[in-house]
Amino acid sequence: MHFGLTQEQEMIVDTVRSFVENEIYPHEAMVERTGEVPHEIAQDIKQKTMDLGFYACNFPESVGCAGLNHVDFALVERELGRGSMALNHFFGRPQNILMACKEDQIERYLMPAVRGEKMDALAMTEPDAGSDVRGMKCSAVQDGTDWVINGSKHFISGAEHADFFIVFVATGVDETPRGPKKRITTFLVDRGTPGFEVRDGYNSVSHKGYKNCILDFDDCRLPKEQVLGEVDGGFAVMNEWLYATRITVATMSVGRARRCFDYALNYASERKQFGQQIGKFQGVSFQIADMITEIDAADWLTLAAAWRLDNDLPANREIASAKVYASEMLARVTDATLQIYGGMGLMDDFPIERFWRDARVERIWDGTSEIQRHIISRDLLRPLGA
Repeated sequence: MHFGLTQEQEMIVDTVRSFVENEIYPHEAMVERTGEVPHEIAQDIKQKTMDLGFYACNFPESVGCAGLNHVDFALVERELGRGSMALNHFFGRPQNILMACKEDQIERYLMPAVRGEKMDALAMTEPDAGSDVRGMKCSAVQDGTDWVINGSKHFISGAEHADFFIVFVATGVDETPRGPKKRITTFLVDRGTPGFEVRDGYNSVSHKGYKNCILDFDDCRLPKEQVLGEVDGGFAVMNEWLYATRITVATMSVGRARRCFDYALNYASERKQFGQQIGKFQGVSFQIADMITEIDAADWLTLAAAWRLDNDLPANREIASAKVYASEMLARVTDATLQIYGGMGLMDDFPIERFWRDARVERIWDGTSEIQRHIISRDLLRPLGA
């Protein structure tokens, strides 16, 4: 690994950071206040992203995209992390899992997604199946050459904007020594399909405007051509394409922490108490030192995991380490920044209270901190027979 960024990577960072500062920041207060992203603003962000050549930059050149490697894309996500999730959604990063599309699926789903003609949403979580993916109750049974889906999904991000959904559904059960083990199949489901409804989800205090939705399936009939990958091959599709989504949480946590840190640093250098800047008191200055140390550590831990992916090295444990450390680091940084601001940190005159609220969900979605620690410890202990 080479420490330090290349000239091209520096350009990526500068370009995306400038975009976020100029195109995302100005709308954040409005989105926070209303909980909505106006259609015209969403489309403007999307078009400007396309004009920059960054739309679907996580996809390869073979489908007409920028083909950024994992480290380059981690840098993009890190800078996007500085801005509102509701707004940077339209920067456009379709699910890489769409690369599993075959035959007619390529022109119906993959290509429209990377060209920005359609938006996708990933649907896996259920009320009784969050971290326990195999506990899902949403199921599909075969009827002739069709599949009939019944059940529901919740906490589905971006569903209100999606034209189609990538849905993981139980399609059978295997009896194993450890008990029943469900087989999972991935389906592509168009909005408006009979028997399929998208409705409003819950009102979250984190990431206002970045909504979650509930998906209901009531005898939703799909032809066999809607299967993504192989029947009962949902876990194979997940393992090949989705494991790196945890890097997204880590990188965006780093970006948000750096933005929050800038507020803390500037406030500590300007705010005066007892005749001097509060940054001169060790109670504050030591917090500043700890914050930047943790941010840098999370940054390098995350980029190192992305580098391993680029070099075809095992990275599951490293990705889990990056996700758990960066998300928990963000919680500490936002809390410390709020403490430095004192009572004003809780007022919506500043975005600090928003950063603080937004940070909480990072330790939950895309695998809780507990799940990440399980992945890390399992990776270390299994070779020793434990």
